Amino acid sequence: MEKLLIIEDNKDIITQLKWGLSKDYRIITATNRETATKLLWKEKPGIVTLDLGLPPDPDGTDEGFACLKDILEENPSTKVIVITGNNDRESAHRAISMGAYDFYQKPIEMSELKIILKRASYLYHIEQENKKMQNVLNTGDSFEGMIGNCPNMQEVFATIHKVAASEATILITGESGTGKELVAKAIHNRSLRKDGPFIPINCGGIPDTLIESELFGYEKGAFTDAKTRRIGMIEKANAGTFFLDEIGELLIQLQVKLLRFLQDKKIQRVGGREEIEIDTRIIAATNTDLQKAIKEGKFREDLYYRIGVITIPLPLLRERGDDTLLLANSFLARFNYNHKKNIKGFSPEAIKAIETYEWPGNVRELENKVQRAVVMADDKLISPYDLLLKAPEVSVFISDNAPATLKDVRHKVELEIIQKALTRNAGNISKTAEELGISRPTLHDLINKYKIKVVEESEK
Repeated sequence: MEKLLIIEDNKDIITQLKWGLSKDYRIITATNRETATKLLWKEKPGIVTLDLGLPPDPDGTDEGFACLKDILEENPSTKVIVITGNNDRESAHRAISMGAYDFYQKPIEMSELKIILKRASYLYHIEQENKKMQNVLNTGDSFEGMIGNCPNMQEVFATIHKVAASEATILITGESGTGKELVAKAIHNRSLRKDGPFIPINCGGIPDTLIESELFGYEKGAFTDAKTRRIGMIEKANAGTFFLDEIGELLIQLQVKLLRFLQDKKIQRVGGREEIEIDTRIIAATNTDLQKAIKEGKFREDLYYRIGVITIPLPLLRERGDDTLLLANSFLARFNYNHKKNIKGFSPEAIKAIETYEWPGNVRELENKVQRAVVMADDKLISPYDLLLKAPEVSVFISDNAPATLKDVRHKVELEIIQKALTRNAGNISKTAEELGISRPTLHDLINKYKIKVVEESEK
């Protein structure tokens, strides 16, 4: 349960606040600045109510403002709602300028205070999640099942945080396999509807004759086989999020019905007359060019503008640079665990193949190929053959003034592979040796042989 620190010297007001708020918060109380400071350090509450009229100490310090300063120095993210006397707006404004979240004037109206606290709590948690997201982007760790350090994916993650708290309809665009449903789930998980259902439907995966009843449900007797009432997917998403994948495949006549629902937030089941009010957020996705579909008469322009209040484009995997290897290693770790294997990594040839392949099936294709490789690989390092990828051709440039001997070619290839492996592993000798399938002493010998300068990440 959310912690709420109440700093108040009036016992009657403390009793009133406990009575009105204890169902929603774990209440912690302090009647003076000294106790409050100790509780801030021990409990680390995200929300605080502070009476600015705390009694001053003997030297005349204004305890209310001093306490506010203590709170914000301990944790600047804390949302402080200051409670003031009825005619003390000047003090309230001063507190806001110091960093308080909001103010409330006595006498306390519990319903209004609850709204302020709810907003403060939600903002506090969004900011904490945003800090976690920044750590994710800096370290390459998973973000709601997605991995990405490239600028395009960082922008996607940032957009998710911006739009999650709103109720705007969202259109996610991108080729198949780029992660559109993962983005939709991430938005849902960070929204006010996160405790409600997330209901997905693939408009292109359901026969035309069934899609209407799947979306809107039907009443008993609506057609021959309708022996009982059935609740549709939109209705199941009430108080949650409804995700329409591949919305470009939706029949034009159903687009009209969907548009009406988006405008009125009401549906009628097939064969029914009753209008049912539904409170759900719509997120749609497509891998087709809806602007082109509009020109061809296959998609309604008014529906396009209704669902595309905010558009989130997802990049192709081949546009994401080093993310491809990050994803490949993440999948390798997962499938090693799932299939009880102990594959150490990818061979240098496999890494080169992963980096140069176009990945027409995007992240989904990479995931499938790595899983297949983990199951089929016989060695400790995955090869291009295990991934069903063509081994890259070795390109070595030798001076035109001298013939290219086999020794020259071998040395140049060896040097290039070692340098790239060291770069990928930030100069870490142990990790590089493990990736290359050689011992640490052997790698040290090769580094000395080719006079390679190694700078570990900690030295940068």
